[in-house]
Amino acid sequence: MPKLAPWQVSNTTFDWTRTYLMGVLNVTPDSFSDGGQFNTLERAIAQAHRMVADGVDILDIGGQSTRPDAETVTLEEELDRVVPVIEALRAGRGEFGPLAVPISVDTTRAVVADRAIAAGGNMVNDVSGGTYETDMLSTVARLGVPVFLMHLRGTPKTMQKMTDYDDLMGELWRVLSSRKLAATTAGIDPGLIGLDPGIGFAKTVEQNLEILQRSHEFQTLDCPILIGPSRKSFIGKILNQSDPMDRVWGTGAACAAAIAGGTQVLRVHDVAEMRQVTRLSDAIWRGGEKGS
Repeated sequence: MPKLAPWQVSNTTFDWTRTYLMGVLNVTPDSFSDGGQFNTLERAIAQAHRMVADGVDILDIGGQSTRPDAETVTLEEELDRVVPVIEALRAGRGEFGPLAVPISVDTTRAVVADRAIAAGGNMVNDVSGGTYETDMLSTVARLGVPVFLMHLRGTPKTMQKMTDYDDLMGELWRVLSSRKLAATTAGIDPGLIGLDPGIGFAKTVEQNLEILQRSHEFQTLDCPILIGPSRKSFIGKILNQSDPMDRVWGTGAACAAAIAGGTQVLRVHDVAEMRQVTRLSDAIWRGGEKGS
């Protein structure tokens, strides 16, 4: 694997010597797996503290569902969902004290990114790769924070009709490379860019499997690679599990495959279970902690 520059995020150093877990916190009513579970301030705060106790490395907070066929919410609605949660996590609320864990904002909107970072966020996770809004990359550059840029065709409403590729891995590599170039051209430090091939976004079951089988090829992009297979429909189709909540162990297998391919960050819902997966997988493939 390439030697990647560490990320210093607040008091946390990401040195890329092990696999890091990004915990999904959707403060939405309509996300595919956990929509409506954490869309009140109290429930979102409790879930964030639960994930930190389970060993999460990054909290990824999103106020816009990106499930297939999702409707786009207004800017005001997304801000109202995301910013108060970040502020409450940093300040503490009720029985819960303040959290210091790095917080990512999952958004395609520059204004949401800006205000989320001002509220106490630390990085941006943009599923559009910075393509939905022309000022997203310049905003991230001004903020001086890390960013994850994902491959996506179309929008959540259209993406699953856009799965024809002449060369899947070739296109993913080229698009991600071009997004990295666009980010650096906009002024983002190349050492603060992460890339995501977009499992489940404009991809078929077979294409998602190919990404996992060949994920090592993304290491030549010389950026931390994020993969988010958690509870996704391709796992359900293979395992005949229609309920996303029943896809935990399938998710674990996908995460182990991604780690074998060198992936640095995994975006997951089930932090406690995936922490076990990452620790054992790191011990196998990365010479990580073996335990006593």
